[in-house]
Amino acid sequence: MQTDFSATDPLSIREMFGRVAGRYDRANQILSFGIDKHWRHVVGSLVASWDPQRILDLATGSGILAQELQRQNPKAYLVCADFCAPMLQVAKHRGLSNLIVADGMALPFAEEAFDVVTIAFGLRNMQSFERALTGISRILRPEGHVLILDFSLPTGPFRPFYQFYLHFVLPRLAGLITGHAAAYQYLGESIECFPRGIEMLDLLERTGFRNAQQRSLTGGIVAIYYADRTNVNERQRTTVSVRTDVR
Repeated sequence: MQTDFSATDPLSIREMFGRVAGRYDRANQILSFGIDKHWRHVVGSLVASWDPQRILDLATGSGILAQELQRQNPKAYLVCADFCAPMLQVAKHRGLSNLIVADGMALPFAEEAFDVVTIAFGLRNMQSFERALTGISRILRPEGHVLILDFSLPTGPFRPFYQFYLHFVLPRLAGLITGHAAAYQYLGESIECFPRGIEMLDLLERTGFRNAQQRSLTGGIVAIYYADRTNVNERQRTTVSVRTDVR
């Protein structure tokens, strides 16, 4: 199955999400067997441990993670940004406010505006991972936190079975639910190409962050990467620290 969607063509990605916006959350819940709720809870808890005052949920999509962030961080000022307006309409119906149409390649925020920036299942769809992370670093205060939640590939004997599901089963099921199988064919292709493990941790360290760590969930199907923004005056490169916590 061929797909016309590509992260190198932002307009195609915007069109793709616009097509599936109304059924996006329902499809994800079914295709993940409901485990996505656990992933969001873990992210919300980790963010809450940092006690942030200002949070940006970038590539917020339907706002389903933002809703969890709001629940676990009720005192924080939460901004939700996405470059797909139909997705933000879904977020609006969730009761979320501070919704902004914004492109991750050119963030319209002041320097050091946020304590935490989260991006769930969104960095993978951006034209340049390095440029997006550098932009996030700019809008974080020194020692602020970036958190990336995204799909990965499990290791060991389970990987080929997961890849078969990802490339052959999931697109067909998603097509029945959303009417747009090609969007989910693109999902599998993008997951295969997305940096993972040490590669992602190194990328964070090259784009203005330190203390990069990884936390794997659900047997490695999903990974959380998080790091601190480097202080402007800090010269020494910190050592990459990897922590794998499979749950």
